[in-house]
Amino acid sequence: MPRREPLRLLAGLLLSAGLGACSLAPAYKTPEVPVTEQFTNTNSPWVEAKPADHLDRSSWWTLYGDHRLDDLQGQLLKNNATLAAAYAHYQQAEAFTKQARAGLFPTFGLNGNATRNRESDTRPLRGATSPAYYNSYTISGQLDYEVDLWGRVRDTVAAGTAEQAASAADLAGAQLSLQAQLADSYLQLNGQDRQIKVLNDSIDAFTKALQLTQSRHEGGIASGLDVARAQTQLSNAKSQLTQAQAQRALVLHAIAVLVGDSASSFTLETKDDAVKVPTIPLDVPSALLQRRPDVAAAERRTAAANARVGVARSAYFPQVTLDGQGGWQSDAWGNIATAPNRFWAIGPSLLLNVFDGGRRKAAVESAKAATDEAGAKYRDVVLNAFAQVEDNLTLLRDLGGALNDQRAAADAAQRSVDLSLDRYRQGAVGYLDVVQAQTAELDARRSVIDLETRQLRASVALIRALGGGWQAS
Repeated sequence: MPRREPLRLLAGLLLSAGLGACSLAPAYKTPEVPVTEQFTNTNSPWVEAKPADHLDRSSWWTLYGDHRLDDLQGQLLKNNATLAAAYAHYQQAEAFTKQARAGLFPTFGLNGNATRNRESDTRPLRGATSPAYYNSYTISGQLDYEVDLWGRVRDTVAAGTAEQAASAADLAGAQLSLQAQLADSYLQLNGQDRQIKVLNDSIDAFTKALQLTQSRHEGGIASGLDVARAQTQLSNAKSQLTQAQAQRALVLHAIAVLVGDSASSFTLETKDDAVKVPTIPLDVPSALLQRRPDVAAAERRTAAANARVGVARSAYFPQVTLDGQGGWQSDAWGNIATAPNRFWAIGPSLLLNVFDGGRRKAAVESAKAATDEAGAKYRDVVLNAFAQVEDNLTLLRDLGGALNDQRAAADAAQRSVDLSLDRYRQGAVGYLDVVQAQTAELDARRSVIDLETRQLRASVALIRALGGGWQAS
């Protein structure tokens, strides 16, 4: 046979195998999810949730207009240990996909050896003139290729690719979750700073009131009971301040961990400027749910499980491998690469399990069940995503109404304090009325800050539920 004939034969077999390959995986369909016509709090229609997590969601926290928060988010991306671990996990998935994809191509190896041999004198069928000692030098190459007639390799690659995409979505989900957690903690810290300012202002006012009461008591105008009430009120406010400072420290420690710093040395200066709730488009379409990384990850894991059904089914069919090897072999090194020393072999091999006690059937059933499980998890993720958007839309709406009423209550409480102090100085009312008015005013002001903080946190939760912000278009 001519020298090029083995290569031509091998190329022809590879080409025919590639053209004739098929897949035994079921036709993939995204699991259906029951949805309604629109959000409860909007007039926008629902749309089918499909992965679109590649859309830009960066810098959504700039909606809050706080440069210190911007800097902290940058530190999180650089230093957060959880995010680094998620990225390493994605790299593993990427490497596994590359390993699976390598099965689509032939493998080729080279081999060389040089040995000194001693043949047994009693070896069966040994020739009378065969030497007892001889040298052996070999240079050879071997090529192997699995003919993917039933799609086993391609379905394995498809499953690996889908898993890699799911891992990429997991990474994006981890990043979004950590960024939202940092924004939420930062807004809590801002709320604590504002609470501390209100308490410090109240302590100053209560201290002056105590001094006034003591002066009146020394002048015989006020009773010792009034002094005791003023002192009680001041001590209560100081206790609340200490508690607020302790809570601020805990939130600060949580921020330190998120940005990859030590809780023992991390500090943020007090900043009590009010942060405004960003303009939330309450008619935002549910299409933004397509950007949620967890929805994308769940859908792609369903696709991966579906592809593995084809891998399991392919075990019922013979595994065909094309093998080819060739090279030179001689008892002398000097003339090894000459035509008489050449050898080669080429041909297919076939492996088929005839009986396995039901192992292949069980593998197919397991793969189908895994697909059903992944589909159910996908539906659960999507339904929970819709619910989370509804929850936070409701919170933003209702907290906004409650905040308006609470601000009105705080204004009324402040007027009550002013009136009670004037009347107390005039001797028209007792100090109990002043204490009650001041306590109600402090509670009202702190409730306003609490509601504002809760509304801000609800806006962060909504942005997270929508997959990380939106664009005006």
